[in-house]
Amino acid sequence: MKKITLANGQTVEVECLSCAITSGVVEPEGGVVVETEHFHAHQDVAYPVKGLVILASKRHIKSFDELTEEEALDYIHILRKIRKAQRDLFQIEHVYYFYNEDTTHHFHTWMVPRYEWMYEFGRSVESVRPVLLHAREHMNDSTHVNEVRKAIKELHDYLNK
Repeated sequence: MKKITLANGQTVEVECLSCAITSGVVEPEGGVVVETEHFHAHQDVAYPVKGLVILASKRHIKSFDELTEEEALDYIHILRKIRKAQRDLFQIEHVYYFYNEDTTHHFHTWMVPRYEWMYEFGRSVESVRPVLLHAREHMNDSTHVNEVRKAIKELHDYLNK
């Protein structure tokens, strides 16, 4: 078991945070964006960027090649649906997608929108980490967090209609 401190300061003891979130043992702050048979989408409000979504598999796997055909189809379908919602609701023109296989959690993809303010950190993939750190360290105030919570609700409503 690992002790993990969540964005709200709560500490949980879990084998795998992604498993705990996708199974409903741990509720992501702000709630679920959308859920399918095989995937669960939420936002980590520790990074208060409107429209940032984490899409995680419900099954504990590490990589793309472990997805069944049914899971792979579900993955691309929900990924496209979330991306369309980002564009329609928030006029997000560009998104960086990240997934890595050496994570301590299981298979999940970060969908990180690009806003104009982010370009001061650069335009390459290398700029995303500084952007996320900046958001966590300098935007974690009630104004930004409330904006993110509102965006989570908007995404949820749009994707679950």
